[in-house]
Amino acid sequence: MAPGLAVAWAVLGPLLGCALALQGGMLYPRESPSRERKELDGLWSFRADFSDNRRRGFEEQWYRRPLRESGPTLDMPVPSSFNDISQDWRLRHFVGWVWYEREVILPERWTQDLSTRVVLRIGSAHAYAIVWVNGVDTLEHEGGYLPFEADISNLVQVRLTAQTSLGPVSDFYTLPVGIRTVAVTESQFLINGKPFYFHGVNKHEDADIRGKGFDWPLLVKDFNLLRWLGANAFRTSHYPYAEEVLQMCDRYGIVVIDECPGVGLALPQFFNNVSLQNHMRVMEEVVRRDKNHPAVVMWSVANEPASQLESAGYYLKMVIAHTKALDPSRPVTFVTNSNYAADKGAPYVDVICLNSYYSWYHDYGHLELIQQQLTTQFESWYKTYQKPIIQSEYGAETIVGFHQDPPLMFTEEYQKSLLEQYHVVLDQKRRKYVVGELIWNFADFMTEQSPTRVLGNKKGIFTRQRQPKSAAFLLRERYWKIANETRYSHSVAKSQCLENSLFA
Repeated sequence: MAPGLAVAWAVLGPLLGCALALQGGMLYPRESPSRERKELDGLWSFRADFSDNRRRGFEEQWYRRPLRESGPTLDMPVPSSFNDISQDWRLRHFVGWVWYEREVILPERWTQDLSTRVVLRIGSAHAYAIVWVNGVDTLEHEGGYLPFEADISNLVQVRLTAQTSLGPVSDFYTLPVGIRTVAVTESQFLINGKPFYFHGVNKHEDADIRGKGFDWPLLVKDFNLLRWLGANAFRTSHYPYAEEVLQMCDRYGIVVIDECPGVGLALPQFFNNVSLQNHMRVMEEVVRRDKNHPAVVMWSVANEPASQLESAGYYLKMVIAHTKALDPSRPVTFVTNSNYAADKGAPYVDVICLNSYYSWYHDYGHLELIQQQLTTQFESWYKTYQKPIIQSEYGAETIVGFHQDPPLMFTEEYQKSLLEQYHVVLDQKRRKYVVGELIWNFADFMTEQSPTRVLGNKKGIFTRQRQPKSAAFLLRERYWKIANETRYSHSVAKSQCLENSLFA
């Protein structure tokens, strides 16, 4: 079958490809027994023409070859406004030609049935648009907000027959492939045989209005912020995220601790055989769905279970063993907030993941105690278990715009000072056996209302609207310093994908 290549720019509205369109007036494309449509919304390759005359793309004929061959490109969600997505200040008020490109595989009957009429429809593009299909100038449109379309049947329809040694091919499926290894020693986490240090975030699938609903512009914005931050990892706290998120991690080289929705296991009655069987089934579903993502380097089977209970020890042992049997190639952990001497599940994990909130949930206000408490935490856990450790959660609630010196709780100064105290100890121990740090949280998120929540959880280093707090700049400086020290940037674990990565 022949792929259809569409190039457009300044796209603000949805893009639709439809077959069997009317020959008369322009109707909204709807499916029917005689009509099909293919959505072209999603990620497009994007490049702004920053040349002085803004016409370099025309002079070099960028439309005649893949856009990535013309120079650096970005992932850009469609529909969206490119001005709001990127962290590049030049795009915020850019005026000039911008180029969008997407490679499209059409259904076989669209390309081989010459009686089928294939129409490309652009929902809207502001303010002047030129569209090429397979390098051919297909249509132009001036003025935004309104749709325009063109019959592209002659550009995409050819006679093709796929053949293999087993006979005609009736099904095709493409899967990006990543090649990498993961291993754990007593004091190191190894990717491709080299020590890897997690410096990243915990996230939530959460945003204004949409809540947990998937949103391409939000996802691309978040990944641009992760790159700005210098983060190389995150945990899918506390549930598996949309598959598109993991696809982006594969593309960008962001390492993932993939966590199942094993959260809230706080009471003895939760650790029964019924729950165990259900938990194991869920892990089967998670591993089956996500095992082909090279970005996923470790499975997490639970967050903060009551792992000090005897019944929890057997329960976690069985879930971890089951997960290892499902996927022997990846380490397995759970995230604990129990005491090192009482934790019944820790003997079975490959990496110790610790949540601690010193000077927040206890000894609050006493920032001077953090270094001693955190040092004791790390040394006690490592002496007992001789396993690498990740500080999987730490942080403080912060109301953006609240300031106080000396720092008081809920101010931006307190969050920043608390992080600085943690970092002193993390810098001492990351050269020994601490292999990662994940801030809680990437962004503020909504929760149930309670006396301890001010319109949700405010421990984000970004607001729910993705604007930075003071702590974001502190972490950015730290993460890029660590990346430069270790020669591992945010793309360290970038897989050797057999597709053309935009950021390879």
